[in-house]
Amino acid sequence: MEQIKIALVTGGSRGIGKNAALRLADKGLDIVLTYRTREKEAEEVVKLIESRGQKAKAFQMDSGKSVGTLDAFVVQFSDYLMETYGVAKFDYLINNAGIGGHGSLETTTEESFDNMFNVQFKSVFFLTQKLLPLINDNGGIVNISSGLTRIIFPNTDVYASAKGAIEVLSKVWAAELAAKKIRVNIVAPGAIATDFNGGVTRDNPEMNKTVSSITALGRPGIKKYSASPRSIAS
Repeated sequence: MEQIKIALVTGGSRGIGKNAALRLADKGLDIVLTYRTREKEAEEVVKLIESRGQKAKAFQMDSGKSVGTLDAFVVQFSDYLMETYGVAKFDYLINNAGIGGHGSLETTTEESFDNMFNVQFKSVFFLTQKLLPLINDNGGIVNISSGLTRIIFPNTDVYASAKGAIEVLSKVWAAELAAKKIRVNIVAPGAIATDFNGGVTRDNPEMNKTVSSITALGRPGIKKYSASPRSIAS
Protein backbone atom coordinates (compact mmCIF):
# COMPACT_ATOMS: atom_id res chain seq x y z
CA MET A 1 0.00 0.00 0.00
CA GLU A 2 1.29 3.44 -0.93
CA GLN A 3 2.49 5.44 2.04
CA ILE A 4 0.38 8.47 2.94
CA LYS A 5 2.10 11.78 2.26
CA ILE A 6 1.79 14.55 4.84
CA ALA A 7 1.95 18.30 4.24
CA LEU A 8 2.32 21.12 6.75
CA VAL A 9 0.74 24.41 5.63
CA THR A 10 1.48 27.44 7.79
CA GLY A 11 -1.23 30.08 7.85
CA GLY A 12 -3.76 27.55 6.59
CA SER A 13 -6.94 28.96 8.10
CA ARG A 14 -7.74 31.33 5.24
CA GLY A 15 -6.73 32.69 1.86
CA ILE A 16 -3.99 31.02 -0.17
CA GLY A 17 -3.05 28.74 2.73
CA LYS A 18 -6.60 27.40 3.05
CA ASN A 19 -6.85 26.84 -0.68
CA ALA A 20 -3.49 25.03 -0.73
CA ALA A 21 -4.51 22.79 2.16
CA LEU A 22 -7.78 21.78 0.47
CA ARG A 23 -6.19 21.13 -2.90
CA LEU A 24 -3.45 19.02 -1.34
CA ALA A 25 -6.10 17.05 0.53
CA ASP A 26 -7.91 16.47 -2.76
CA LYS A 27 -4.70 14.93 -4.07
CA GLY A 28 -4.71 12.43 -1.22
CA LEU A 29 -2.40 14.11 1.30
CA ASP A 30 -2.98 14.36 5.03
CA ILE A 31 -2.70 17.94 6.26
CA VAL A 32 -1.40 19.77 9.31
CA LEU A 33 -2.06 23.50 9.30
CA THR A 34 -1.22 26.39 11.58
CA TYR A 35 -3.14 29.51 12.51
CA ARG A 36 -2.31 32.56 14.60
CA THR A 37 -5.68 33.74 15.96
CA ARG A 38 -8.37 32.21 13.71
CA GLU A 39 -8.98 28.97 15.59
CA LYS A 40 -12.60 28.63 14.47
CA GLU A 41 -11.69 29.09 10.81
CA ALA A 42 -8.79 26.64 11.15
CA GLU A 43 -11.07 23.98 12.61
CA GLU A 44 -13.51 24.52 9.73
CA VAL A 45 -10.66 23.78 7.31
CA VAL A 46 -9.85 20.64 9.30
CA LYS A 47 -13.46 19.47 8.92
CA LEU A 48 -13.40 20.13 5.17
CA ILE A 49 -10.22 18.08 4.82
CA GLU A 50 -11.67 15.26 6.89
CA SER A 51 -14.75 15.28 4.67
CA ARG A 52 -12.38 14.48 1.81
CA GLY A 53 -11.25 11.36 3.62
CA GLN A 54 -7.89 12.70 4.80
CA LYS A 55 -6.52 13.25 8.30
CA ALA A 56 -6.06 16.85 9.43
CA LYS A 57 -4.94 18.79 12.49
CA ALA A 58 -4.61 22.50 13.32
CA PHE A 59 -2.06 24.02 15.69
CA GLN A 60 -1.71 27.59 16.94
CA MET A 61 1.58 29.25 15.99
CA ASP A 62 2.58 32.92 15.95
CA SER A 63 5.32 33.59 13.40
CA GLY A 64 5.80 37.12 14.70
CA LYS A 65 7.08 36.01 18.11
CA SER A 66 10.69 35.23 18.98
CA VAL A 67 12.31 32.22 17.36
CA GLY A 68 12.25 30.39 20.70
CA THR A 69 8.45 30.22 20.62
CA LEU A 70 8.61 28.05 17.51
CA ASP A 71 10.07 25.23 19.60
CA ALA A 72 6.75 24.58 21.35
CA PHE A 73 5.02 24.14 17.99
CA VAL A 74 7.75 21.83 16.70
CA VAL A 75 7.34 19.62 19.79
CA GLN A 76 3.53 19.54 19.37
CA PHE A 77 3.85 18.75 15.69
CA SER A 78 6.44 16.04 16.24
CA ASP A 79 4.37 14.42 18.99
CA TYR A 80 1.27 14.47 16.76
CA LEU A 81 3.14 12.79 13.91
CA MET A 82 4.47 10.11 16.23
CA GLU A 83 1.08 9.43 17.80
CA THR A 84 -0.79 9.41 14.50
CA TYR A 85 1.66 7.79 12.10
CA GLY A 86 4.20 6.06 14.36
CA VAL A 87 7.10 8.16 13.10
CA ALA A 88 7.87 11.86 13.41
CA LYS A 89 8.39 12.48 9.71
CA PHE A 90 6.48 14.39 7.04
CA ASP A 91 6.90 15.21 3.37
CA TYR A 92 6.04 18.76 2.39
CA LEU A 93 6.39 22.14 4.10
CA ILE A 94 4.45 25.09 2.68
CA ASN A 95 5.70 28.30 4.30
CA ASN A 96 2.65 30.45 3.65
CA ALA A 97 1.99 32.35 6.91
CA GLY A 98 2.42 36.07 6.44
CA ILE A 99 1.18 39.58 7.05
CA GLY A 100 0.53 42.51 4.76
CA GLY A 101 1.38 46.13 5.23
CA HIS A 102 2.21 49.35 3.45
CA GLY A 103 4.83 51.90 4.31
CA SER A 104 7.31 54.12 2.53
CA LEU A 105 10.94 54.94 3.21
CA GLU A 106 9.74 58.03 5.07
CA THR A 107 7.01 56.44 7.17
CA THR A 108 8.21 52.92 8.09
CA THR A 109 9.02 52.48 11.77
CA GLU A 110 11.67 50.18 13.16
CA GLU A 111 8.96 48.20 14.95
CA SER A 112 6.95 47.57 11.77
CA PHE A 113 10.14 46.75 9.86
CA ASP A 114 11.20 44.16 12.44
CA ASN A 115 7.72 42.64 12.61
CA MET A 116 7.54 42.25 8.83
CA PHE A 117 10.93 40.55 8.60
CA ASN A 118 10.23 38.39 11.64
CA VAL A 119 7.08 37.00 10.04
CA GLN A 120 8.04 36.93 6.37
CA PHE A 121 11.70 35.91 6.61
CA LYS A 122 13.19 35.11 10.00
CA SER A 123 10.44 32.71 11.11
CA VAL A 124 10.50 30.96 7.72
CA PHE A 125 14.24 30.42 8.04
CA PHE A 126 14.24 29.11 11.59
CA LEU A 127 11.01 27.11 11.40
CA THR A 128 12.38 25.32 8.34
CA GLN A 129 15.70 24.78 10.14
CA LYS A 130 13.92 23.22 13.12
CA LEU A 131 11.69 21.04 10.93
CA LEU A 132 14.36 19.90 8.48
CA PRO A 133 15.24 16.74 10.45
CA LEU A 134 11.56 15.72 10.18
CA ILE A 135 11.27 16.15 6.39
CA ASN A 136 11.58 12.92 4.44
CA ASP A 137 14.15 12.65 1.69
CA ASN A 138 12.49 13.30 -1.68
CA GLY A 139 10.16 15.75 0.06
CA GLY A 140 9.58 19.37 -0.77
CA ILE A 141 9.53 22.92 0.57
CA VAL A 142 7.39 25.65 -1.00
CA ASN A 143 7.92 29.25 0.08
CA ILE A 144 5.19 31.74 -0.76
CA SER A 145 6.57 34.96 -2.22
CA SER A 146 4.73 37.77 -4.00
CA GLY A 147 4.24 39.34 -7.38
CA LEU A 148 5.64 42.48 -5.76
CA THR A 149 9.16 41.08 -6.29
CA ARG A 150 8.69 41.63 -10.03
CA ILE A 151 6.03 44.37 -10.31
CA ILE A 152 6.96 47.48 -8.40
CA PHE A 153 4.39 49.40 -6.35
CA PRO A 154 5.28 52.38 -4.16
CA ASN A 155 4.91 52.00 -0.38
CA THR A 156 5.64 48.27 -0.38
CA ASP A 157 9.29 48.77 0.58
CA VAL A 158 9.63 46.32 3.45
CA TYR A 159 7.09 43.70 2.38
CA ALA A 160 8.52 43.38 -1.12
CA SER A 161 12.08 43.33 0.20
CA ALA A 162 11.29 40.53 2.65
CA LYS A 163 9.73 38.50 -0.16
CA GLY A 164 12.77 39.18 -2.33
CA ALA A 165 14.96 37.82 0.46
CA ILE A 166 12.82 34.67 0.59
CA GLU A 167 13.32 34.12 -3.14
CA VAL A 168 17.11 34.32 -2.83
CA LEU A 169 17.04 32.08 0.24
CA SER A 170 15.00 29.48 -1.63
CA LYS A 171 17.59 29.25 -4.40
CA VAL A 172 20.33 28.67 -1.84
CA TRP A 173 18.26 26.04 -0.02
CA ALA A 174 17.61 24.24 -3.31
CA ALA A 175 21.36 23.80 -3.72
CA GLU A 176 21.94 22.88 -0.06
CA LEU A 177 19.18 20.26 0.06
CA ALA A 178 19.79 18.70 -3.34
CA ALA A 179 21.68 15.78 -1.76
CA LYS A 180 18.52 14.83 0.14
CA LYS A 181 16.48 15.31 -3.05
CA ILE A 182 14.33 17.81 -1.18
CA ARG A 183 12.94 20.23 -3.72
CA VAL A 184 12.67 23.90 -2.82
CA ASN A 185 10.36 26.12 -4.86
CA ILE A 186 8.87 29.58 -4.80
CA VAL A 187 5.26 30.43 -5.61
CA ALA A 188 4.92 34.16 -6.23
CA PRO A 189 1.24 34.97 -6.80
CA GLY A 190 -0.09 38.29 -7.89
CA ALA A 191 -2.80 40.11 -5.99
CA ILE A 192 -5.60 37.80 -4.83
CA ALA A 193 -9.06 38.98 -3.80
CA THR A 194 -9.02 37.70 -0.21
CA ASP A 195 -9.08 39.38 3.20
CA PHE A 196 -5.26 39.55 3.25
CA ASN A 197 -3.85 42.97 4.13
CA GLY A 198 -7.27 44.19 5.22
CA GLY A 199 -8.93 42.95 2.03
CA VAL A 200 -7.50 45.87 0.06
CA THR A 201 -7.42 44.04 -3.30
CA ARG A 202 -10.92 42.66 -2.81
CA ASP A 203 -12.65 45.69 -1.28
CA ASN A 204 -10.84 48.81 -2.53
CA PRO A 205 -12.19 49.68 -6.01
CA GLU A 206 -9.15 51.78 -6.90
CA MET A 207 -6.71 49.01 -5.96
CA ASN A 208 -8.84 46.42 -7.74
CA LYS A 209 -8.81 48.56 -10.87
CA THR A 210 -5.04 49.07 -10.69
CA VAL A 211 -4.38 45.35 -10.26
CA SER A 212 -6.78 44.51 -13.08
CA SER A 213 -5.00 46.89 -15.44
CA ILE A 214 -1.70 45.00 -15.16
CA THR A 215 -3.09 41.45 -15.05
CA ALA A 216 -3.39 39.26 -18.15
CA LEU A 217 -6.95 38.17 -17.30
CA GLY A 218 -7.99 41.73 -16.49
CA ARG A 219 -8.82 40.97 -12.86
CA PRO A 220 -7.17 39.95 -9.57
CA GLY A 221 -6.87 36.31 -8.63
CA ILE A 222 -10.06 34.90 -7.12
CA LYS A 223 -10.16 32.45 -4.24
CA LYS A 224 -12.14 29.35 -5.09
CA TYR A 225 -12.87 26.83 -2.36
CA SER A 226 -15.01 23.77 -2.66
CA ALA A 227 -17.05 22.50 0.28
CA SER A 228 -17.74 19.11 -1.28
CA PRO A 229 -15.26 16.23 -1.12
CA ARG A 230 -13.09 15.52 -4.18
CA SER A 231 -14.76 18.16 -6.29
CA ILE A 232 -11.51 19.92 -7.20
CA ALA A 233 -9.79 18.11 -10.02
CA SER A 234 -6.39 16.67 -9.15
